[in-house]
Amino acid sequence: MSQYQAFSVELTDNIAHVQINRPEKINAMNAAFWTEIIEIFQWVEDTDAVRVVVLSGAGKHFSSGIDLMMLASVANEFGKDVGRNARLLRRKILQLQASFNAVDQCRKPVLAAIQGYCLGGAIDLISACDMRYAADDAQFSIKEIDIGMAADVGTLQRLPRIIGDGMLRELAYTGRTFGAEEALRIGLVNRTWSDAAGLLDGVLGIAREIAAKSPIAVAGTKQMISYMRDHSINDGLEYVATWNAAMLQSADLRVAMAAHMSKQKPEFAD
Repeated sequence: MSQYQAFSVELTDNIAHVQINRPEKINAMNAAFWTEIIEIFQWVEDTDAVRVVVLSGAGKHFSSGIDLMMLASVANEFGKDVGRNARLLRRKILQLQASFNAVDQCRKPVLAAIQGYCLGGAIDLISACDMRYAADDAQFSIKEIDIGMAADVGTLQRLPRIIGDGMLRELAYTGRTFGAEEALRIGLVNRTWSDAAGLLDGVLGIAREIAAKSPIAVAGTKQMISYMRDHSINDGLEYVATWNAAMLQSADLRVAMAAHMSKQKPEFAD
């Protein structure tokens, strides 16, 4: 596994622990972050031994969002022509979007463990995850409005399906900070723990539970849920019928049925 500037990555018991590793910079998302996260999730896709991903931040905070120094470097590339500047900015934004699309489109479940600050671009990131969990000290904010821009890396597109349209509008228009208790109440996070250590232990426990299931069944379940964001119920039923016409022939089904009948724990191939 490659060494990364912005991340540390460990694979244990079929769980890839992907940790943003810039604690001295409050895990701000620098230039290396945006390219490395694509590389990491391509590795996740290509590695059958990885069944679940846990995404966390090193130190006291999950992430303070996009590194402002990186934004300044983009501004330094501007010339005098408005059209060319717009084309440059659009290309940069699409590149950043691709980084979090890699998380969203990963065929394996991605669980976010959030402590401390989760601000701006960090909200975009956790919106691309399957599930989100928080420590009691977590602080969330869709911060882009306070620097005079609309969030453009996925928050405004993904969060309405997670917390609802009205609540997203309030948080995006005001940029206010809210804590773990409210995040739990509005459905942004699934569960909370009292501290960061308990949070990580708890999320890894959920990840182990998922990793013990059939990887074929987990991947199919994620694919069906993701498909339904943009399709009708009838489309989804047609798709799952076609999908399972192949997947129900997997050995995993026989393994699971035999284990259930004998009250044994099933062991699935990667």
